[in-house]
Amino acid sequence: MLSRPHNTQNSLTDAPPIIDATLDEPRLVTETGLAARIARIADATLQGLGFRLVRVKISAQDGMTVQIMAERPDGTMNIADCELASETLSPTLDVDDAISQAYRLEISSPGIDRPLVRVSDFRRAIGHEARIELATAGPDGRKRFRGMIGAVEGDGREAMLVFVRNDARAEEDPHVRIALGSLDEARLVLTEQLIRESLRAGKVGAEPPTEGEEAGPEAPPRRGPGRFAAKNQIKQKPVLPAGVQAQFKKSPRGPSRNGPNSR
Repeated sequence: MLSRPHNTQNSLTDAPPIIDATLDEPRLVTETGLAARIARIADATLQGLGFRLVRVKISAQDGMTVQIMAERPDGTMNIADCELASETLSPTLDVDDAISQAYRLEISSPGIDRPLVRVSDFRRAIGHEARIELATAGPDGRKRFRGMIGAVEGDGREAMLVFVRNDARAEEDPHVRIALGSLDEARLVLTEQLIRESLRAGKVGAEPPTEGEEAGPEAPPRRGPGRFAAKNQIKQKPVLPAGVQAQFKKSPRGPSRNGPNSR
């Protein structure tokens, strides 16, 4: 799903958020294990192209799928950007020998209901609904929150989020302050308001869903012939959702376990 820069009016304070998004702004959420190693490689490579890493996620789809979300500091990431990032990251990961088996590499934009991983992401999302989970419980013992992003105070891991819960019980104060340094995961909720603003800002892909097809930014990519197609087969460009670039990668240590013609 393509994204476009936009400024969201703060419906709770009636003041426009101040966005301080830089290329080297650190993330509040980081990966572990193999995903962390890939993230270190991808982060340096993407910054050299003028992009920022959003997230690295590894799944067992197609044997192994490495999904890398990226964007420009202003929130944009079009198909050409994804292709450039894929073409540059692919050989870099091979040279570093970070992954020992055959895998599918996907480069995508964050989408509409995007993960929030930097302070500037929260500032850009002021006035929108989000789900937040903390790595450690806050003063009230809670780790999970759902509600509206009201304001962001401070910068970096010392920043505090002013949040208005919509899951609070009648006897609870819905207004809370969340330390973003304790963040484990956060994501925008796909609401009608978010979709409308994304449409106005041009963030939604140009191709609408066909009749009977469910719309959504997380639709999986359809299969293309990939690198393992037979040599006498005419290779066609895979059909993927807007803002996603995917390709299969052979293992640097030997042939794929799936065989020479696997898709």
